[in-house]
Amino acid sequence: MKVEGRIFFLVAVFSVVVAGIYAYMTGTMTRDGVEPVGVVALILTGGLAFLAGSYLQFVARRIEPRPEDREDAEISDGAGELGFFSPGSYWPIGLAAAAALTGVALAFFHVWLLIIALGLVIVAIGGLVFEYHTGPNHE
Repeated sequence: MKVEGRIFFLVAVFSVVVAGIYAYMTGTMTRDGVEPVGVVALILTGGLAFLAGSYLQFVARRIEPRPEDREDAEISDGAGELGFFSPGSYWPIGLAAAAALTGVALAFFHVWLLIIALGLVIVAIGGLVFEYHTGPNHE
């Protein structure tokens, strides 16, 4: 996870440097002065990347080094089971449709549609999470 943390730190430094360049360029090349929204967005992007990089570096110190973090690792060191992934679930499609409906409801600010869409999102999340915890074999 150290590599991923370094990548996020590089993105954070890049965003802050570009924010400074952006502020200088908009301040000198326009009549309106520094454009604050872009500068704030770039600084916040750098802050968020720094937050994620800090978290990854913190976790990397607490766990064993992964094969990706070791210089002497072989490809076979990363072999093995990665976890369980559902082979044929339809819940992600329903969740995507419910999220899209929520976006449409927010875009047009239809409160009645937003309530229905959020209910569908909750149902879809519940179905996705508890997909393998239902049926006659589970009590």
